[in-house]
Amino acid sequence: MKTNKLATVTRLAHPQFWLLTIGSGLIAIHLTLVWKAENTNLFGTSFLSWAAVSFIVWEKRDNLSLESDILSSFLGLAFIWIALIRSASMNSFGGFLYASPFIFGLGLALIASGFQGLKQYIGELITLLFLSIPKLLPEWAIYKITLLTAKSSAFILWYIGFDVTLTGINIYLPNGSVEVLRGCSGVELISQMLGLAILFLLVFPQSWQYKVLVPIVAATVGFMMNAGRVALMTVIVAKDNMNAFDYWHSGNGSLLFSIISVLMFGLFCWFLIGHNESKNQDSKLS
Repeated sequence: MKTNKLATVTRLAHPQFWLLTIGSGLIAIHLTLVWKAENTNLFGTSFLSWAAVSFIVWEKRDNLSLESDILSSFLGLAFIWIALIRSASMNSFGGFLYASPFIFGLGLALIASGFQGLKQYIGELITLLFLSIPKLLPEWAIYKITLLTAKSSAFILWYIGFDVTLTGINIYLPNGSVEVLRGCSGVELISQMLGLAILFLLVFPQSWQYKVLVPIVAATVGFMMNAGRVALMTVIVAKDNMNAFDYWHSGNGSLLFSIISVLMFGLFCWFLIGHNESKNQDSKLS
């Protein structure tokens, strides 16, 4: 009995255990709030971003400097506490659901390592910040992206043989039409992919050419997958299948496109890592 009690006390006293507990709780709270808000796109994006950030932090846990001071810990707790209080008192979350991951992450980083240790989590914090990009971009920028999405979707439909007409952000087929609104602009998916690109570059340092190429590929994959999704929904509307439209628009179908985007980007990263390893082996042999 004494041995078990001492082991329990030692474990609870370890800062990594407390940080893991707090972090897991904050992640669970955020995902629960997003789930209750029935925001499928944000849920998928948040889940993938939290999973990636958690994995990266866990991988480098033994090299982290976990030394904070009273001021940093107080501010970190204040950020988290204010965010929790606001989440408990809001009836409509709106942009808060997009910003809270960064607030939670910043607060936890301050508690763990203080201001001087924030540089250890720059990539992870930027990744979480990208979740709030859809709410931070000005309306004119989102409209430009929405217009480009409509054009790309119309081009896809035209290329595969549909009689399509494009007027602004409206895509017309002979038996139906869709209006591409802000929620289908692809900004959320592009932001998610850019965040993952930053994490990849942090874990696997690349030459400056690939530091430019990787984010471009990530954003392009996210944009094109969303354009394909909009094209698919246009065809579904033309066939008057609203149940299928709801599935791909706001149901699990939209989450599936996010997963496919991540898998495609993952394949690109895997190819890039293999290419770099082969180059390093060739240079050693020569």
